[in-house]
Amino acid sequence: MALRLAVPLRLAAIDAGSNALRLLIARVFSSDEWEVLEVLRAPVRLGHSAFSRRKFDRKILNEAAAAFRQFRRAMDRHGVTAYRAVATSAAREARNRHLLVERIQRQAGIDLEVISGNEEARLVRAAALRAHRGHEEPRYILDLGGGSLEINELRNGALRRSIGLPLGTVRLMEAFRVQGAIHENTAAELQRHALNVLQTAFPDRPRSAGALAVVSGGNAETLAPISPGPRFAGLSTLNLRLLRERLWQILGRDVSARMQMFGVRRDRAEVMGIAAIVLLSAGSWLRLRSMVVPRVGVREGILAELAAAQFNVTEANEEQRKHALFLMTGVQTFGVRLRADSKHAEQVRRLSLQLFDQLWPYHRMNRELRNVLEAAAVLHDAGHFVHRKGHHRHGEYLIRNARIAGLRGWEKNVAACLVRFHNGKTDPGPAHKLFSALPRTRRRDTRILAGILRLAERLESDHKQVIAGLSLDGGPRDVRVLVEARAPVRLNLPGLERKASLLERELQLRFSFHRNVYAAKERVA
Repeated sequence: MALRLAVPLRLAAIDAGSNALRLLIARVFSSDEWEVLEVLRAPVRLGHSAFSRRKFDRKILNEAAAAFRQFRRAMDRHGVTAYRAVATSAAREARNRHLLVERIQRQAGIDLEVISGNEEARLVRAAALRAHRGHEEPRYILDLGGGSLEINELRNGALRRSIGLPLGTVRLMEAFRVQGAIHENTAAELQRHALNVLQTAFPDRPRSAGALAVVSGGNAETLAPISPGPRFAGLSTLNLRLLRERLWQILGRDVSARMQMFGVRRDRAEVMGIAAIVLLSAGSWLRLRSMVVPRVGVREGILAELAAAQFNVTEANEEQRKHALFLMTGVQTFGVRLRADSKHAEQVRRLSLQLFDQLWPYHRMNRELRNVLEAAAVLHDAGHFVHRKGHHRHGEYLIRNARIAGLRGWEKNVAACLVRFHNGKTDPGPAHKLFSALPRTRRRDTRILAGILRLAERLESDHKQVIAGLSLDGGPRDVRVLVEARAPVRLNLPGLERKASLLERELQLRFSFHRNVYAAKERVA
């Protein structure tokens, strides 16, 4: 059986929005991690005529086709193996959208999909929740684009309602004939209109003062540095009080002055004042003080789903996602209590999941077992809390007897076994009571997962986090492991081969290891 994946795996996501066309190309290491290779943005404003005349004019069609031809060349240059291209609000409203779709397919060979507002909101929601993994979940997820303002309201991690409002920046710019500086009367009129639309959508004003909210889109990313708040979980925030204070610094200037003062492109400078009014209106009506700006959107949502599909990891439903978050929160909290080396544990976790995902065609394990491997990787050195010598035995005992939120039943027993066998001092066998008590199928899964964890831990044996990623190639039985390092590093090939022996036996494979140094680029994990 050959590896199903073409390695290195390169995926692309295209978002044909109302204000610009955007391409993201990434190299994917696992269903959870990728490296951004190239980002392209074409300032083609599809909403220019779509919102006022409900059709694309010839100039817009020509510009869009040229941009997509550029995207096609970039995708070919990087060897993209799978992509998804979507068009949003402007294309939904243009009566001649078929001309855009047909021309792009004919001239660029790219299949463009016009998606619904609900699908657009779902992709943004998936990207935002992914960016917040391991942290407090937001009450609201907003996405301000050129055509619409999408608002998702969540309760206890579950979607309560999703509403698309006609408050996009390009739409309002054309409807209110805004050009350059925005007069006081026009600003007041825009604010009244936005509040009326919000009141219609949320007739009972939410009692959510101080709730956590996330906002995506280029408009929010532009305004966040102008009105920054305290960072949240490493992410930028938009301080709405500060934005209100600085509003007239934006509105009172013409487009050229905004470009010079704020260092933004012309198309962004044209709409940033309207964006500020819309976000302030939404924040006021929803009683928000600030908004987290994770710098993700439709493209990242597409990429995450493409990666999951390529690695045959099905998208988690709400219940699975909540359980995984609860489990990892409990595991990480337990690790902190034991004063574990968090950087080392995180690196072993990343490498373990990369191996799990890329070896899926051989082991075909489900999401629950992936979660158990992730938990064991975080806690593999827990036994150091007792003593370094024999820490694999101490770690098993601690995990088996501790109360770790989210880790119970068979998952706890398997995780404890993985910690026991992670360093190769002993192999899973009948002499080990906890392992022997597992059902037969669980014993096989445990041996494979122990082999994965053992190899990942060996790759991070120096505790220096120099390994940037792993790529697997080959098959049906000979598999090459390309180890990518952030700096020149000497691989202990005999040591890696010894640590890989358990995994080789269980999957009936032969591994060979090869080093490759590359220049580190933007990584998304």
